[in-house]
Amino acid sequence: MKTLKRIIQVLFVLTMGFFLGIEAMIAIYNRNHLSFSAGPSNTGSQKIETIIKAIDRKYVDNVDMDSIIDSVLPTLLEKLDPHSAYYPAQETKESNDELHGSFSGIGVQFSIQDDTIRVNSVIHGGPSEKVGVLAGDRIVLINDSLFAGKKIPSSEVVKNLKGPKGTTVKISVKRNDEPNLVDFTIERGDIPVKSVDAAYIISQEDGIGYIMINKFGETTFAEMMVSLAELSSKGMKKLIIDLRSNSGGYLGAAIQMANEFLPKNDLIVYTQGAHNPMAKQFADGRGHYKNIPLVVMIDESSASAAEIFTGAIQDNDRGTIVGRRSFGKGLVQEPIDFSDGSSIRITIARYYTPSGRCIQKPYGESDEDYAMDIVKRYEHGEFFSADSIKQNEDEVYKTKGGRTVYGGGGIMPDVFVAQDTTGYSTYYSNVVRKSLINKYSFKYVDSNRSQLSKLKDYSEVEDYLDADNALNKFYEYASKNGVKRDRNLTAPARKQMRNALYGNIIYDALDMQDYITFINLTDPTVIKAIETLKD
Repeated sequence: MKTLKRIIQVLFVLTMGFFLGIEAMIAIYNRNHLSFSAGPSNTGSQKIETIIKAIDRKYVDNVDMDSIIDSVLPTLLEKLDPHSAYYPAQETKESNDELHGSFSGIGVQFSIQDDTIRVNSVIHGGPSEKVGVLAGDRIVLINDSLFAGKKIPSSEVVKNLKGPKGTTVKISVKRNDEPNLVDFTIERGDIPVKSVDAAYIISQEDGIGYIMINKFGETTFAEMMVSLAELSSKGMKKLIIDLRSNSGGYLGAAIQMANEFLPKNDLIVYTQGAHNPMAKQFADGRGHYKNIPLVVMIDESSASAAEIFTGAIQDNDRGTIVGRRSFGKGLVQEPIDFSDGSSIRITIARYYTPSGRCIQKPYGESDEDYAMDIVKRYEHGEFFSADSIKQNEDEVYKTKGGRTVYGGGGIMPDVFVAQDTTGYSTYYSNVVRKSLINKYSFKYVDSNRSQLSKLKDYSEVEDYLDADNALNKFYEYASKNGVKRDRNLTAPARKQMRNALYGNIIYDALDMQDYITFINLTDPTVIKAIETLKD
């Protein structure tokens, strides 16, 4: 029966892939039993159905049909487009957790260094904090199984620490000031997954607020509104929205967000597919920030829902887009979930920005070609010069105010900012390749935790590190670990090294917002965004 159900599921997917009518899909899905026909099979779906039945009923050996189908599905879907895909149960769960805004776990952030699980931070109010787990603890045992002194994939650690809410997990940790292992039994609980990484007044004098949004999930709109209300109470009169490295998420979340900034009846986005009639989404005029001066920051990793929001702002001439050309994903996926927890995401429509452009970049001959597009952009010099960007002259569109924009390959910002390479050198590349900055940052925070815990914000940590000569101490550490200091190489990279080292320590000692606040001080795109709003 398990095999039969699995076959029925696959036939459902295949029929959708070959665009049969709804009556045929229901008939296949609900069949109580599969009859075997020796007659000719003319359509692709009929051939596949016949092959599956033949293997299951006639093949010389018993086979695991579930395994075969799981291996075939990805190949089938990748023939459609780069974003239609099959996801095993674990990947489906992780993806859903990320977008739903929470998951069940113990509430720690960890890293694996030198084959040791190190607790970098403990989530405030989470299960681990309640029982006394501390940042700096090394997890040695999980449920009495050894998890130290051997190569451990992060996925295996996550698998053992996560679990249904209300279940328990036992961990044993090594703590610096304790001679023996310290045991904790932790009841798993809901751990929030935040969409807003930072929200603060970035220029008090000019009343400029800043908010960084990392995804478009179920809680994104609510998180954004709370953050904007707090910023307004602190004097925000202008706003920067940072969508760099935001890979997207739910279409609905992007529409909700755009609605807050657009006047009534402005088109936000429309979607259309062969089996999905055109559907337009307009602003309802009830947004609270329709008139606030606005800058949106994007880069080559801004995709999907992030591009929908950006396109709505750009095409309606509602704000200024600053940064580098976005990824170029203009396809809408619909999830189809199976009873075993696995799922497929199948493309059902293209989305179009208000000017009528689809910003989906061309498909290559393979997913690998598609993925290599960003590398090709880099090699072509696009990250460093706007003149290196080739716009698609066959897809020319006009914004609401008459400005020219282009489709067919991402969103080009109104103000281009090149990637900053002034601090890169062979020395810097070597310490990054060996992960020495990350390793030293954890060691430093671990050794100075009592002093650092007394500091309130990034500026106090920065002053502490300067007084402690932390950068030179890092150079000595790197030298002992295979990267010798050469002043001719370290001098050009000093600013970059300082930012990277101090940023990591600030993140480990404080939190994400303090880290972003510190990094933004010297970020060229942020600086240009502030200048744009001042002008």
